[in-house]
Amino acid sequence: MYTRKITVAASVGLHARPAAVFVRAVNRTGLPITLSKEGMEAIDGRSLLAVMSADFQHGTEVELAVGPCDADGDAVRAAVDHLAELLATDLTDPS
Repeated sequence: MYTRKITVAASVGLHARPAAVFVRAVNRTGLPITLSKEGMEAIDGRSLLAVMSADFQHGTEVELAVGPCDADGDAVRAAVDHLAELLATDLTDPS
């Protein structure tokens, strides 16, 4: 399982539009991506409600991980790295 830790840079955290931008990016990967932070169990990164409810505020360190899947290791790493880079932005660009 490939994981990355990253700090949420969006000024409002993963709420409303930034959460929607992130969840769309997760769903485009087609991978079972999870997010977690210290003191909480991992949540499904494909679920907007789960991401918004988890209260990932600006400055929170989160861990991205990929659950069991049949995807190529390089593709998994590339997807997680892209999502980590996205979290390091203000999440206003839907790309």
